[in-house]
Amino acid sequence: MKETLINYYPGNYHQIVEIAWKKTQQDDVARRIRAKDYKLWSPSPEEIVNRLGWLDAPGQILKKADYIRETIAPLAAKKIKDVILLGMGGSGLAAEVFNKVFGAQTGYPQLTVLDTTNPAIISNIAQKIDWDKTIFIVSSKSGTTMEITSLFHFFYNEARKIKGGGAGEHFIFITDEGSPLAKTVRELSPFHVFLNNPDIGGRYSALSFFGIVPAAIIGIDVNKLLHNAQTAAGAADETGIMLGAALGALACQGRDKLTLYLPWRWKSFGDWLEQLIAESTGKEGKGILPVLDEPEADVSLYENDRVFVFFQNENDNFSRIKDLNAAGHPVVTLKIREDFDLASQMYIWEMATAVAAYFLGVNPFDQPDVEATKIHTRTMIEAYKDKRKEKEKEKENEEKPVIATAEGHVYGDTKEKTISEALNNFLMQKKMGDYTCLQIYLNASAEVDSATAKLRAAIFKKYKLPVTCGYGPRYLHSTGQLHKGGANCGLFIQLTEENLINIPIPDELEKESSSLSFGELLAAQAQGDWQALKEKGRRIIRIHCPNDAAAFLKKLAAAL
Repeated sequence: MKETLINYYPGNYHQIVEIAWKKTQQDDVARRIRAKDYKLWSPSPEEIVNRLGWLDAPGQILKKADYIRETIAPLAAKKIKDVILLGMGGSGLAAEVFNKVFGAQTGYPQLTVLDTTNPAIISNIAQKIDWDKTIFIVSSKSGTTMEITSLFHFFYNEARKIKGGGAGEHFIFITDEGSPLAKTVRELSPFHVFLNNPDIGGRYSALSFFGIVPAAIIGIDVNKLLHNAQTAAGAADETGIMLGAALGALACQGRDKLTLYLPWRWKSFGDWLEQLIAESTGKEGKGILPVLDEPEADVSLYENDRVFVFFQNENDNFSRIKDLNAAGHPVVTLKIREDFDLASQMYIWEMATAVAAYFLGVNPFDQPDVEATKIHTRTMIEAYKDKRKEKEKEKENEEKPVIATAEGHVYGDTKEKTISEALNNFLMQKKMGDYTCLQIYLNASAEVDSATAKLRAAIFKKYKLPVTCGYGPRYLHSTGQLHKGGANCGLFIQLTEENLINIPIPDELEKESSSLSFGELLAAQAQGDWQALKEKGRRIIRIHCPNDAAAFLKKLAAAL
Protein backbone atom coordinates (compact mmCIF):
# COMPACT_ATOMS: atom_id res chain seq x y z
CA MET A 1 0.00 0.00 0.00
CA LYS A 2 1.36 3.41 -1.00
CA GLU A 3 2.29 5.71 1.91
CA THR A 4 0.37 9.00 2.03
CA LEU A 5 2.83 11.88 2.43
CA ILE A 6 0.39 14.78 2.04
CA ASN A 7 -3.03 15.38 3.57
CA TYR A 8 -5.57 18.13 3.04
CA TYR A 9 -8.01 19.54 5.57
CA PRO A 10 -9.80 22.21 3.50
CA GLY A 11 -12.31 23.17 6.20
CA ASN A 12 -15.00 25.34 4.65
CA TYR A 13 -13.25 25.23 1.26
CA HIS A 14 -13.62 21.56 0.41
CA GLN A 15 -15.75 22.19 -2.68
CA ILE A 16 -13.45 24.95 -3.97
CA VAL A 17 -10.38 22.72 -3.64
CA GLU A 18 -12.22 19.79 -5.25
CA ILE A 19 -13.18 21.96 -8.23
CA ALA A 20 -9.57 23.14 -8.57
CA TRP A 21 -8.26 19.56 -8.62
CA LYS A 22 -10.77 18.66 -11.35
CA LYS A 23 -9.78 21.73 -13.34
CA THR A 24 -6.16 20.57 -13.50
CA GLN A 25 -7.41 17.32 -15.06
CA GLN A 26 -9.80 19.02 -17.45
CA ASP A 27 -7.11 21.45 -18.60
CA ASP A 28 -4.53 18.65 -18.85
CA VAL A 29 -2.13 20.66 -16.69
CA ALA A 30 0.26 17.80 -15.88
CA ARG A 31 0.90 16.87 -19.50
CA ARG A 32 1.12 20.49 -20.65
CA ILE A 33 3.72 21.36 -18.00
CA ARG A 34 5.78 18.33 -19.04
CA ALA A 35 5.43 19.46 -22.65
CA LYS A 36 6.60 22.93 -21.55
CA ASP A 37 3.46 24.60 -22.87
CA TYR A 38 3.95 28.30 -22.11
CA LYS A 39 0.28 29.05 -22.84
CA LEU A 40 -0.61 27.73 -19.40
CA TRP A 41 0.67 31.04 -18.01
CA SER A 42 0.85 33.55 -20.85
CA PRO A 43 0.02 34.00 -24.52
CA SER A 44 3.68 34.96 -25.00
CA PRO A 45 6.59 32.51 -24.62
CA GLU A 46 8.88 35.27 -23.31
CA GLU A 47 10.57 34.39 -19.99
CA ILE A 48 8.78 31.02 -19.89
CA VAL A 49 10.12 28.69 -22.57
CA ASN A 50 13.68 29.51 -21.48
CA ARG A 51 12.85 29.00 -17.78
CA LEU A 52 11.55 25.42 -17.69
CA GLY A 53 14.84 23.57 -17.46
CA TRP A 54 14.15 22.78 -13.77
CA LEU A 55 11.75 20.05 -14.91
CA ASP A 56 14.68 17.95 -16.12
CA ALA A 57 17.36 19.18 -13.70
CA PRO A 58 17.45 16.23 -11.24
CA GLY A 59 18.08 13.68 -14.00
CA GLN A 60 20.54 15.88 -15.87
CA ILE A 61 22.63 16.70 -12.79
CA LEU A 62 22.53 13.08 -11.60
CA LYS A 63 24.31 12.13 -14.81
CA LYS A 64 27.01 14.70 -13.92
CA ALA A 65 27.44 13.62 -10.28
CA ASP A 66 30.70 11.78 -11.00
CA TYR A 67 32.02 14.83 -12.87
CA ILE A 68 31.24 17.02 -9.84
CA ARG A 69 32.99 14.66 -7.42
CA GLU A 70 36.05 14.24 -9.64
CA THR A 71 36.33 18.02 -10.11
CA ILE A 72 36.23 18.86 -6.40
CA ALA A 73 38.34 15.88 -5.25
CA PRO A 74 41.62 17.91 -5.27
CA LEU A 75 40.18 20.13 -2.50
CA ALA A 76 40.99 17.34 -0.05
CA ALA A 77 44.67 17.37 -1.02
CA LYS A 78 44.71 21.15 -0.59
CA LYS A 79 43.35 20.61 2.96
CA ILE A 80 40.64 23.21 2.38
CA LYS A 81 38.84 23.91 5.66
CA ASP A 82 36.46 26.73 4.70
CA VAL A 83 34.29 27.46 1.69
CA ILE A 84 32.78 30.95 1.35
CA LEU A 85 29.87 31.07 -1.10
CA LEU A 86 29.14 34.49 -2.58
CA GLY A 87 25.54 34.25 -3.78
CA MET A 88 22.22 36.11 -3.58
CA GLY A 89 18.70 34.68 -3.73
CA GLY A 90 18.41 31.47 -5.70
CA SER A 91 22.17 31.33 -6.19
CA GLY A 92 22.75 30.78 -2.49
CA LEU A 93 19.56 29.76 -0.70
CA ALA A 94 19.57 26.07 -1.66
CA ALA A 95 23.21 25.71 -0.62
CA GLU A 96 22.33 27.35 2.70
CA VAL A 97 19.46 24.90 3.23
CA PHE A 98 21.61 21.85 2.54
CA ASN A 99 24.32 23.23 4.80
CA LYS A 100 22.01 23.98 7.73
CA VAL A 101 20.06 20.73 7.51
CA PHE A 102 22.95 18.31 6.91
CA GLY A 103 26.01 20.32 7.92
CA ALA A 104 29.51 19.61 6.67
CA GLN A 105 30.27 15.91 6.89
CA THR A 106 33.33 14.66 8.80
CA GLY A 107 36.53 15.48 6.94
CA TYR A 108 34.88 18.05 4.65
CA PRO A 109 35.18 21.87 4.74
CA GLN A 110 32.74 24.17 6.51
CA LEU A 111 30.44 26.25 4.28
CA THR A 112 29.51 29.89 4.87
CA VAL A 113 26.97 31.59 2.59
CA LEU A 114 27.67 35.32 2.28
CA ASP A 115 24.57 37.03 0.89
CA THR A 116 24.88 40.56 2.20
CA THR A 117 26.61 43.86 1.53
CA ASN A 118 26.77 44.66 5.25
CA PRO A 119 30.38 45.82 5.81
CA ALA A 120 30.55 44.56 9.42
CA ILE A 121 29.73 41.00 8.34
CA ILE A 122 32.09 41.13 5.35
CA SER A 123 34.90 42.51 7.53
CA ASN A 124 34.37 39.80 10.14
CA ILE A 125 34.71 37.04 7.53
CA ALA A 126 37.72 38.65 5.83
CA GLN A 127 39.59 38.90 9.14
CA LYS A 128 39.04 35.23 10.01
CA ILE A 129 40.08 33.71 6.69
CA ASP A 130 43.05 31.36 6.48
CA TRP A 131 43.79 32.10 2.84
CA ASP A 132 45.79 28.91 2.35
CA LYS A 133 42.85 26.76 3.44
CA THR A 134 39.89 28.73 2.04
CA ILE A 135 38.15 28.56 -1.32
CA PHE A 136 35.40 30.85 -2.63
CA ILE A 137 32.39 29.88 -4.71
CA VAL A 138 31.17 32.78 -6.82
CA SER A 139 27.58 31.79 -7.57
CA SER A 140 25.69 33.98 -10.03
CA LYS A 141 23.34 33.00 -12.83
CA SER A 142 23.91 36.15 -14.87
CA GLY A 143 27.32 37.06 -13.49
CA THR A 144 26.21 40.71 -13.33
CA THR A 145 24.41 40.81 -9.97
CA MET A 146 25.64 43.97 -8.25
CA GLU A 147 26.15 42.43 -4.82
CA ILE A 148 28.07 39.40 -6.12
CA THR A 149 30.24 41.47 -8.44
CA SER A 150 31.19 43.71 -5.50
CA LEU A 151 31.93 40.78 -3.19
CA PHE A 152 33.92 38.98 -5.88
CA HIS A 153 36.06 42.05 -6.62
CA PHE A 154 36.76 42.56 -2.92
CA PHE A 155 37.70 39.00 -2.01
CA TYR A 156 39.63 38.33 -5.21
CA ASN A 157 41.72 41.46 -4.73
CA GLU A 158 42.38 40.49 -1.11
CA ALA A 159 43.42 37.01 -2.23
CA ARG A 160 45.64 38.53 -4.91
CA LYS A 161 47.53 40.52 -2.26
CA ILE A 162 48.37 37.31 -0.40
CA LYS A 163 48.46 34.59 -3.06
CA GLY A 164 49.66 36.67 -6.01
CA GLY A 165 49.17 35.06 -9.41
CA GLY A 166 47.79 31.93 -7.74
CA ALA A 167 44.72 33.75 -6.36
CA GLY A 168 42.45 32.28 -9.04
CA GLU A 169 43.06 28.76 -7.75
CA HIS A 170 41.04 29.70 -4.68
CA PHE A 171 37.88 30.45 -6.71
CA ILE A 172 35.16 28.21 -8.10
CA PHE A 173 32.52 29.78 -10.32
CA ILE A 174 28.95 28.60 -10.89
CA THR A 175 27.22 30.57 -13.61
CA ASP A 176 25.09 30.13 -16.71
CA GLU A 177 26.64 28.89 -19.90
CA GLY A 178 27.25 31.99 -22.02
CA SER A 179 26.98 34.47 -19.14
CA PRO A 180 29.31 37.51 -18.97
CA LEU A 181 30.98 35.97 -15.91
CA ALA A 182 31.73 32.73 -17.77
CA LYS A 183 33.46 34.69 -20.51
CA THR A 184 35.70 36.79 -18.25
CA VAL A 185 36.89 34.50 -15.44
CA ARG A 186 38.80 32.00 -17.57
CA GLU A 187 41.80 34.33 -17.70
CA LEU A 188 42.02 34.21 -13.89
CA SER A 189 42.99 30.51 -13.98
CA PRO A 190 40.28 29.53 -11.50
CA PHE A 191 40.01 26.21 -9.73
CA HIS A 192 36.96 25.43 -11.91
CA VAL A 193 33.97 26.94 -13.69
CA PHE A 194 30.66 25.03 -13.55
CA LEU A 195 28.39 26.07 -16.41
CA ASN A 196 24.73 25.68 -15.55
CA ASN A 197 21.80 25.18 -17.92
CA PRO A 198 20.71 28.77 -18.77
CA ASP A 199 17.08 27.60 -19.09
CA ILE A 200 16.75 27.29 -15.30
CA GLY A 201 15.60 30.39 -13.42
CA GLY A 202 17.46 31.35 -10.26
CA ARG A 203 14.79 30.42 -7.72
CA TYR A 204 14.18 27.09 -9.49
CA SER A 205 17.89 26.18 -9.53
CA ALA A 206 18.17 24.24 -6.23
CA LEU A 207 18.64 20.88 -7.96
CA SER A 208 21.10 22.20 -10.54
CA PHE A 209 24.80 23.02 -10.11
CA PHE A 210 23.88 26.01 -7.92
CA GLY A 211 22.61 23.80 -5.10
CA ILE A 212 24.29 20.47 -5.78
CA VAL A 213 27.94 21.57 -6.19
CA PRO A 214 28.12 23.23 -2.72
CA ALA A 215 26.30 20.22 -1.25
CA ALA A 216 28.90 17.87 -2.74
CA ILE A 217 31.79 20.02 -1.49
CA ILE A 218 30.64 19.64 2.14
CA GLY A 219 30.26 15.88 1.70
CA ILE A 220 26.50 15.41 1.26
CA ASP A 221 25.41 12.33 -0.71
CA VAL A 222 24.17 14.22 -3.78
CA ASN A 223 23.27 11.00 -5.59
CA LYS A 224 20.75 10.23 -2.88
CA LEU A 225 19.41 13.79 -3.01
CA LEU A 226 18.94 13.67 -6.77
CA HIS A 227 17.42 10.17 -6.76
CA ASN A 228 14.96 11.46 -4.17
CA ALA A 229 14.08 14.40 -6.41
CA GLN A 230 13.63 12.11 -9.41
CA THR A 231 11.13 10.06 -7.45
CA ALA A 232 9.21 13.24 -6.69
CA ALA A 233 9.32 14.21 -10.35
CA GLY A 234 7.62 10.97 -11.25
CA ALA A 235 4.86 11.58 -8.71
CA ALA A 236 4.51 15.32 -9.28
CA ASP A 237 1.09 14.92 -10.91
CA GLU A 238 -0.28 13.53 -7.65
CA THR A 239 1.50 15.78 -5.16
CA GLY A 240 2.90 19.04 -6.53
CA ILE A 241 0.04 19.66 -8.95
CA MET A 242 -2.65 18.90 -6.37
CA LEU A 243 -0.87 21.06 -3.80
CA GLY A 244 -0.52 23.93 -6.26
CA ALA A 245 -4.17 23.68 -7.28
CA ALA A 246 -5.27 23.93 -3.65
CA LEU A 247 -2.98 26.87 -2.83
CA GLY A 248 -3.84 28.73 -6.02
CA ALA A 249 -7.59 28.28 -5.64
CA LEU A 250 -7.49 29.27 -1.97
CA ALA A 251 -5.43 32.37 -2.77
CA CYS A 252 -8.08 33.38 -5.29
CA GLN A 253 -10.57 33.20 -2.41
CA GLY A 254 -8.47 35.60 -0.30
CA ARG A 255 -6.59 32.85 1.56
CA ASP A 256 -3.23 34.20 0.42
CA LYS A 257 -1.18 34.15 3.66
CA LEU A 258 0.63 30.79 3.56
CA THR A 259 1.63 30.11 7.16
CA LEU A 260 4.39 27.49 7.34
CA TYR A 261 5.38 25.40 10.35
CA LEU A 262 8.60 23.41 9.97
CA PRO A 263 10.64 21.21 12.33
CA TRP A 264 13.59 23.02 13.88
CA ARG A 265 16.12 21.23 11.63
CA TRP A 266 14.20 22.35 8.54
CA LYS A 267 13.75 26.02 9.45
CA SER A 268 16.09 27.14 6.65
CA PHE A 269 13.90 25.36 4.09
CA GLY A 270 11.27 27.99 4.86
CA ASP A 271 13.63 30.71 3.59
CA TRP A 272 14.02 28.85 0.29
CA LEU A 273 10.26 28.36 0.01
CA GLU A 274 9.67 32.02 0.81
CA GLN A 275 11.62 33.18 -2.22
CA LEU A 276 10.17 30.54 -4.53
CA ILE A 277 6.56 31.34 -3.68
CA ALA A 278 6.72 35.10 -3.14
CA GLU A 279 8.83 35.97 -6.17
CA SER A 280 6.94 33.57 -8.45
CA THR A 281 3.38 34.61 -7.56
CA GLY A 282 3.70 38.24 -6.40
CA LYS A 283 2.83 40.25 -9.48
CA GLU A 284 -0.06 41.93 -11.30
CA GLY A 285 -1.64 42.83 -7.94
CA LYS A 286 -1.80 39.17 -6.86
CA GLY A 287 0.37 36.81 -4.90
CA ILE A 288 0.82 34.35 -2.03
CA LEU A 289 2.66 35.61 1.04
CA PRO A 290 4.70 33.01 2.97
CA VAL A 291 4.65 33.59 6.74
CA LEU A 292 7.60 31.93 8.53
CA ASP A 293 8.65 31.38 12.14
CA GLU A 294 5.36 32.59 13.58
CA PRO A 295 4.61 31.09 17.02
CA GLU A 296 1.38 29.15 17.35
CA ALA A 297 -1.36 31.42 18.65
CA ASP A 298 -4.97 31.09 19.67
CA VAL A 299 -7.02 30.51 16.52
CA SER A 300 -9.16 33.56 17.34
CA LEU A 301 -6.20 35.80 16.46
CA TYR A 302 -6.12 34.71 12.82
CA GLU A 303 -8.07 36.59 10.15
CA ASN A 304 -9.76 34.78 7.27
CA ASP A 305 -6.76 35.10 4.96
CA ARG A 306 -4.69 32.13 6.13
CA VAL A 307 -3.70 28.70 4.86
CA PHE A 308 -1.63 26.59 7.27
CA VAL A 309 1.00 24.08 6.18
CA PHE A 310 2.64 21.73 8.68
CA PHE A 311 5.84 19.87 7.78
CA GLN A 312 5.97 16.98 10.23
CA ASN A 313 8.37 14.17 10.98
CA GLU A 314 6.22 12.73 13.74
CA ASN A 315 2.48 12.19 14.25
CA ASP A 316 0.19 14.90 12.98
CA ASN A 317 -0.90 17.50 15.52
CA PHE A 318 -4.55 16.58 15.08
CA SER A 319 -5.80 18.74 17.96
CA ARG A 320 -4.25 21.84 16.39
CA ILE A 321 -5.59 20.93 12.95
CA LYS A 322 -9.03 20.30 14.42
CA ASP A 323 -9.03 23.70 16.14
CA LEU A 324 -7.95 25.49 12.96
CA ASN A 325 -10.53 23.66 10.84
CA ALA A 326 -13.27 24.40 13.36
CA ALA A 327 -12.41 28.07 12.93
CA GLY A 328 -12.71 27.68 9.15
CA HIS A 329 -9.01 27.65 8.26
CA PRO A 330 -7.70 25.24 5.59
CA VAL A 331 -4.68 23.10 6.56
CA VAL A 332 -2.19 20.96 4.61
CA THR A 333 0.21 18.49 6.26
CA LEU A 334 3.35 17.12 4.62
CA LYS A 335 5.11 14.12 6.12
CA ILE A 336 8.92 14.16 6.38
CA ARG A 337 10.57 10.74 6.62
CA GLU A 338 14.23 11.82 6.52
CA ASP A 339 16.38 14.83 5.72
CA PHE A 340 16.97 13.65 2.15
CA ASP A 341 13.27 14.40 1.58
CA LEU A 342 14.47 17.99 1.14
CA ALA A 343 15.16 17.29 -2.53
CA SER A 344 11.73 15.78 -3.18
CA GLN A 345 10.06 18.66 -1.33
CA MET A 346 12.00 21.15 -3.42
CA TYR A 347 10.76 19.56 -6.62
CA ILE A 348 7.19 19.20 -5.35
CA TRP A 349 7.06 22.87 -4.33
CA GLU A 350 8.56 24.02 -7.62
CA MET A 351 5.73 22.21 -9.38
CA ALA A 352 3.13 23.44 -6.88
CA THR A 353 4.26 27.04 -7.30
CA ALA A 354 4.02 26.83 -11.07
CA VAL A 355 0.48 25.42 -10.77
CA ALA A 356 -0.59 28.00 -8.17
CA ALA A 357 0.58 30.73 -10.56
CA TYR A 358 -1.57 29.14 -13.28
CA PHE A 359 -4.64 29.57 -11.07
CA LEU A 360 -3.65 33.15 -10.22
CA GLY A 361 -3.09 33.95 -13.90
CA VAL A 362 0.52 35.13 -13.54
CA ASN A 363 3.86 34.10 -15.04
CA PRO A 364 5.80 32.29 -12.25
CA PHE A 365 9.16 32.65 -13.99
CA ASP A 366 9.63 36.42 -14.35
CA GLN A 367 10.21 39.18 -11.79
CA PRO A 368 9.15 42.44 -13.46
CA ASP A 369 9.13 44.63 -10.35
CA VAL A 370 12.57 43.68 -9.02
CA GLU A 371 14.14 46.05 -11.52
CA ALA A 372 12.41 49.05 -9.91
CA THR A 373 14.56 48.85 -6.79
CA LYS A 374 17.68 48.26 -8.88
CA ILE A 375 17.03 51.43 -10.89
CA HIS A 376 16.67 53.57 -7.77
CA THR A 377 19.69 51.87 -6.18
CA ARG A 378 21.81 52.70 -9.23
CA THR A 379 20.66 56.33 -8.95
CA MET A 380 21.71 56.45 -5.32
CA ILE A 381 25.05 54.84 -6.15
CA GLU A 382 25.81 57.47 -8.76
CA ALA A 383 25.10 60.12 -6.14
CA TYR A 384 27.53 58.47 -3.74
CA LYS A 385 30.17 58.18 -6.43
CA ASP A 386 30.00 61.84 -7.31
CA LYS A 387 30.37 63.88 -4.13
CA ARG A 388 29.00 66.99 -5.78
CA LYS A 389 25.89 65.16 -6.91
CA GLU A 390 25.56 63.64 -3.47
CA LYS A 391 25.46 67.06 -1.83
CA GLU A 392 22.94 68.32 -4.36
CA LYS A 393 20.81 65.25 -3.79
CA GLU A 394 20.97 65.78 -0.03
CA LYS A 395 19.78 69.33 -0.46
CA GLU A 396 17.10 68.65 -3.04
CA ASN A 397 15.79 65.13 -2.59
CA GLU A 398 16.78 63.59 0.72
CA GLU A 399 13.80 62.92 2.93
CA LYS A 400 14.16 64.55 6.33
CA PRO A 401 13.16 62.71 9.52
CA VAL A 402 9.72 63.60 10.83
CA ILE A 403 10.86 62.58 14.31
CA ALA A 404 14.45 63.11 15.46
CA THR A 405 15.32 62.06 19.01
CA ALA A 406 18.29 60.63 20.88
CA GLU A 407 16.52 57.25 20.65
CA GLY A 408 16.33 57.29 16.89
CA HIS A 409 14.75 58.88 13.83
CA VAL A 410 11.52 58.25 11.95
CA TYR A 411 10.99 58.86 8.23
CA GLY A 412 7.55 58.71 6.66
CA ASP A 413 4.07 60.17 6.99
CA THR A 414 3.24 60.79 10.63
CA LYS A 415 2.40 63.71 12.89
CA GLU A 416 3.19 61.92 16.14
CA LYS A 417 5.96 63.10 18.45
CA THR A 418 7.43 59.82 19.70
CA ILE A 419 8.68 56.77 17.83
CA SER A 420 6.31 54.35 19.55
CA GLU A 421 3.34 56.63 18.83
CA ALA A 422 4.43 56.92 15.19
CA LEU A 423 4.67 53.13 14.87
CA ASN A 424 1.25 52.61 16.46
CA ASN A 425 -0.27 55.28 14.23
CA PHE A 426 1.30 53.64 11.17
CA LEU A 427 -0.03 50.18 12.08
CA MET A 428 -3.50 51.54 12.78
CA GLN A 429 -3.86 51.97 9.01
CA LYS A 430 -4.38 48.19 8.79
CA LYS A 431 -7.35 46.84 6.94
CA MET A 432 -8.63 43.34 6.17
CA GLY A 433 -6.08 41.29 4.25
CA ASP A 434 -3.06 43.41 5.23
CA TYR A 435 0.28 42.18 6.52
CA THR A 436 3.36 43.80 8.06
CA CYS A 437 6.92 43.37 6.83
CA LEU A 438 10.02 44.27 8.84
CA GLN A 439 12.83 45.15 6.41
CA ILE A 440 15.98 44.86 8.50
CA TYR A 441 19.12 46.76 7.51
CA LEU A 442 20.86 46.02 10.81
CA ASN A 443 23.92 43.98 11.71
CA ALA A 444 22.64 40.42 11.99
CA SER A 445 23.13 38.89 15.44
CA ALA A 446 21.35 36.59 17.87
CA GLU A 447 20.38 39.65 19.91
CA VAL A 448 18.84 41.43 16.92
CA ASP A 449 17.03 38.23 15.88
CA SER A 450 15.59 37.88 19.40
CA ALA A 451 14.53 41.53 19.55
CA THR A 452 12.94 41.30 16.10
CA ALA A 453 10.97 38.23 17.22
CA LYS A 454 9.64 40.20 20.21
CA LEU A 455 8.60 43.08 17.95
CA ARG A 456 6.89 40.66 15.54
CA ALA A 457 4.99 39.04 18.41
CA ALA A 458 3.89 42.40 19.80
CA ILE A 459 2.57 43.59 16.42
CA PHE A 460 0.73 40.33 15.79
CA LYS A 461 -0.87 40.23 19.23
CA LYS A 462 -2.05 43.84 19.11
CA TYR A 463 -3.08 44.16 15.46
CA LYS A 464 -3.73 40.52 14.39
CA LEU A 465 -1.52 41.13 11.36
CA PRO A 466 0.72 38.47 9.83
CA VAL A 467 4.26 39.76 10.33
CA THR A 468 7.12 38.78 8.04
CA CYS A 469 10.71 39.95 8.17
CA GLY A 470 13.87 39.85 6.11
CA TYR A 471 17.39 41.21 6.21
CA GLY A 472 18.36 43.64 3.48
CA PRO A 473 19.55 43.34 0.81
CA ARG A 474 18.79 39.60 0.99
CA TYR A 475 15.00 40.07 0.98
CA LEU A 476 15.22 42.12 -2.23
CA HIS A 477 16.05 38.84 -4.00
CA SER A 478 13.32 36.97 -2.13
CA THR A 479 10.10 38.76 -1.19
CA GLY A 480 10.94 42.08 -2.85
CA GLN A 481 8.96 41.20 -6.00
CA LEU A 482 5.81 40.47 -3.97
CA HIS A 483 6.14 43.72 -2.00
CA LYS A 484 5.97 45.79 -5.17
CA GLY A 485 4.16 43.51 -7.61
CA GLY A 486 1.55 41.91 -5.37
CA ALA A 487 -1.57 43.44 -3.87
CA ASN A 488 -1.13 46.75 -2.04
CA CYS A 489 -1.71 45.21 1.38
CA GLY A 490 1.69 45.54 3.01
CA LEU A 491 2.69 47.83 5.87
CA PHE A 492 6.46 48.09 5.51
CA ILE A 493 8.70 49.01 8.43
CA GLN A 494 12.28 49.61 7.33
CA LEU A 495 14.86 49.41 10.14
CA THR A 496 18.24 51.02 9.51
CA GLU A 497 21.37 52.02 11.46
CA GLU A 498 24.71 53.69 10.89
CA ASN A 499 27.50 51.48 9.60
CA LEU A 500 30.38 51.96 12.03
CA ILE A 501 32.66 49.80 9.85
CA ASN A 502 33.14 50.43 6.15
CA ILE A 503 35.04 48.74 3.34
CA PRO A 504 35.85 50.12 -0.13
CA ILE A 505 34.63 48.11 -3.12
CA PRO A 506 37.30 47.76 -5.83
CA ASP A 507 36.09 49.19 -9.12
CA GLU A 508 37.93 46.46 -11.02
CA LEU A 509 39.81 43.23 -10.42
CA GLU A 510 43.48 43.68 -9.50
CA LYS A 511 43.09 47.46 -9.08
CA GLU A 512 42.99 49.51 -5.89
CA SER A 513 40.70 52.30 -7.11
CA SER A 514 37.29 52.47 -5.42
CA SER A 515 34.44 54.88 -5.99
CA LEU A 516 31.93 53.14 -3.69
CA SER A 517 32.00 51.39 -0.31
CA PHE A 518 29.93 48.50 0.98
CA GLY A 519 28.32 50.82 3.53
CA GLU A 520 27.26 53.18 0.77
CA LEU A 521 25.97 50.28 -1.33
CA LEU A 522 23.89 48.96 1.59
CA ALA A 523 22.45 52.43 2.25
CA ALA A 524 21.71 52.87 -1.47
CA GLN A 525 19.86 49.56 -1.54
CA ALA A 526 17.68 50.54 1.43
CA GLN A 527 16.95 53.96 -0.06
CA GLY A 528 16.38 52.46 -3.50
CA ASP A 529 13.77 50.05 -2.18
CA TRP A 530 12.14 52.86 -0.17
CA GLN A 531 11.75 54.89 -3.37
CA ALA A 532 10.46 51.90 -5.36
CA LEU A 533 7.83 51.12 -2.72
CA LYS A 534 6.74 54.76 -2.53
CA GLU A 535 6.41 54.85 -6.33
CA LYS A 536 4.09 51.85 -6.12
CA GLY A 537 1.93 53.66 -3.56
CA ARG A 538 2.97 51.32 -0.73
CA ARG A 539 2.71 52.35 2.92
CA ILE A 540 6.18 52.53 4.44
CA ILE A 541 7.88 53.99 7.49
CA ARG A 542 11.60 53.99 8.26
CA ILE A 543 12.96 53.85 11.79
CA HIS A 544 16.65 54.64 12.12
CA CYS A 545 17.95 52.85 15.20
CA PRO A 546 20.69 53.94 17.63
CA ASN A 547 23.87 51.94 18.12
CA ASP A 548 22.24 49.31 20.36
CA ALA A 549 19.54 48.31 17.90
CA ALA A 550 18.55 45.15 19.80
CA ALA A 551 17.81 47.04 23.03
CA PHE A 552 15.91 49.69 21.07
CA LEU A 553 13.71 47.11 19.31
CA LYS A 554 12.90 45.37 22.61
CA LYS A 555 11.87 48.72 24.07
CA LEU A 556 9.71 49.41 21.02
CA ALA A 557 8.03 46.00 21.36
CA ALA A 558 7.32 46.68 25.03
CA ALA A 559 5.79 50.05 24.13
CA LEU A 560 3.36 48.34 21.76
